[in-house]
Amino acid sequence: MLRLVFVKPTKGKVMRKLIFKDIQDLIIGSLGIVAFLSFFVGGVVSIQTALNIENPLIPKNLVGFATRQSIILEFAPTFMSIILAGKVGSFITSSIGTMRVTEQIDALEVMGINSVNYLVFPKIISMLLLPIVINFSMFLGILGGYAATIYGGFSSSADFIEGIQLDFRPYHVVYAFIKTLVFAMVLATIPSYHGYYMKGGALEVGKAATVAFVWTSVVIIVLNYFITQMLLA
Repeated sequence: MLRLVFVKPTKGKVMRKLIFKDIQDLIIGSLGIVAFLSFFVGGVVSIQTALNIENPLIPKNLVGFATRQSIILEFAPTFMSIILAGKVGSFITSSIGTMRVTEQIDALEVMGINSVNYLVFPKIISMLLLPIVINFSMFLGILGGYAATIYGGFSSSADFIEGIQLDFRPYHVVYAFIKTLVFAMVLATIPSYHGYYMKGGALEVGKAATVAFVWTSVVIIVLNYFITQMLLA
């Protein structure tokens, strides 16, 4: 399927419209749920860290440090991608699957259009903007941790900010973005595959979306292990 994505491309003017539409649907349309989850999960991480620091010898800046590490290394790139597998992945599978059920894909083929390129390529290009969403998630996650820590009275603003700056390694952000780009390809291709090759009627569209979400999540988790082993071990 991936080979067919890059052969016999659709006309540039048409492809640009498809790409901008998918950016609106897949990227911009996901910012709301990303912002909501990131802010409150960041708050929960900071509160749980603060509540588990009982030894007075442990510095208070550990709350900011742990929140930063948790958000940047795992939550934003990995778990946010799994969450988006439910939203973005299901949307991709159901939209392409509906076109298959209503024979719109067959109509594209009859007109001499490479339907795989027409449907999948814009989604791949759109999902390459996922690092912007993950960067947004990182910022709001740390901001949520800051707000929860300060207004909950668990630490001072100075201590939390000191923890955020403590032993900061820019490579960790690079590592997170590398993971995000790999996950973006998974989010664009696996749901597209299940939608494009599905068979049946409207009921099977929902089943295909569920199967696509499960496989996308599994692949992301497995790839996360191997990427972490290669880049951080």
